[in-house]
Amino acid sequence: MTRLRAAAEACDTTVFWHARRTPAQVLRAVADAAEELELDEWDVYAERGPVAQVEKEVAELLGKPAAAFFPSGIMAQQAALRVWCDRTGSRRVAIPDLSHLLKHEDDGPRRVHGFEFEYLTTGRVTATADDMRSLSPGLGAALIELPLRDAGCLLPSWDDLTALSEAARELGCPLHADGARIWESQAFYDKPLSEIAALVDTIYVSFYKGLEALAGAALAGPEDVVDEARRWRKRMGGTLFHLTPYAVSALAGLRDRLPRMGEYAAWARKLAAELSTAGLRVTPDPPHTNTFLVYAEGDPDAITERVIGFMEREKIQPCGGWWEAPVPGVAMSEVAVHDAALEHDPAQVAGWITEVAGV
Repeated sequence: MTRLRAAAEACDTTVFWHARRTPAQVLRAVADAAEELELDEWDVYAERGPVAQVEKEVAELLGKPAAAFFPSGIMAQQAALRVWCDRTGSRRVAIPDLSHLLKHEDDGPRRVHGFEFEYLTTGRVTATADDMRSLSPGLGAALIELPLRDAGCLLPSWDDLTALSEAARELGCPLHADGARIWESQAFYDKPLSEIAALVDTIYVSFYKGLEALAGAALAGPEDVVDEARRWRKRMGGTLFHLTPYAVSALAGLRDRLPRMGEYAAWARKLAAELSTAGLRVTPDPPHTNTFLVYAEGDPDAITERVIGFMEREKIQPCGGWWEAPVPGVAMSEVAVHDAALEHDPAQVAGWITEVAGV
């Protein structure tokens, strides 16, 4: 990984994720955005200024009464689930076994809040109404991930999502959405974000992924729930003296990148089709969002060695690292399409990937 990172940093061109920029370039862009958006007031401990503005915009986009800005999605989601569990009197939370809360938060949700997690789904599948109804009564909350990132950003069908929402409401179970990539998912459903968000009680959104903000997240939902989550934000140390730089970059992302999500997804589908034709496997096929997984037969270390050699020779980063897939003898990698990818021809990029994959 050290060699891979060094070779990537020496490249003149990248294809996936976001183009590399120096801290000075990023901070200069934030300052420019503040002027363009006519933002001349600082927030103070997450009140007023650009923080209030981004909260207002997110609430309106998602059709929710209120939204609160958080420095991280980890904090936002734990606050949301804590509010719901306190209200229902149960610490039991139904959750996909591939959820970020279980795989990437160092057991924080259980240790900090005492959540008792039960699997809503296991493996690379999305939840259905039957999954919801199969759990024993007395849940404090249920969480769905839209899209399920570790399954290649897999999304449920609109009918399945609607039925799941109806089942949760019949059971009286608050339904929360991990919408870290909900911006990227809107094109799949071809419905307004507010119509998608209406199917859940609360939803978290991220600003630094597809929108390329510095950092930050928001939690949207009923006003009383969001107000209570704000108190948990303060208890968990989330009301920094100034969150303005993060909020400004979030507003710039909503302005500049949110309208392009359909372009990213369309380019990803073209690339996936080229890779499939060349003999590689992609999932989902076709991709549901701008992100998908690609599989190749072979040893992941050997493929990564070829990636490093390609970057050192061509000064182009054609893809990221590869790792072992669940099936022996198969390697996998994640593709995430943003502005940088749109500068390239999908067919040419597919050729680069098949070359390093050894196809």
